[in-house]
Amino acid sequence: MDRVVKVASQKAVVIFSKSSCCMCHAIKRLFYEQGVSPLIYELDEDINGREMERSLLRLGCSPAVPAVFIGGRFVGSANTVMTLHINGSLKKMLKDAGALWL
Repeated sequence: MDRVVKVASQKAVVIFSKSSCCMCHAIKRLFYEQGVSPLIYELDEDINGREMERSLLRLGCSPAVPAVFIGGRFVGSANTVMTLHINGSLKKMLKDAGALWL
């Protein structure tokens, strides 16, 4: 759990992902298209990935990936992030976290 929290606070936007997950790919692309350069943490490429995935599930990430943190705070998975994007809240969150300047 500590490692997830530490990684999640390393940058304004952190996405826990798996390289083979299509929803993870869509969420990463959404952030790139917004002009945000998130820290991407691929759980399937890390020796401690399984442990971190269990920690994400305990934090309330269901499914475990993609798990998006903005400003060190857990925001949600793909459905939540897409909802925030559609209703316009995501852009404000990104500005407040210093991930987006415009």
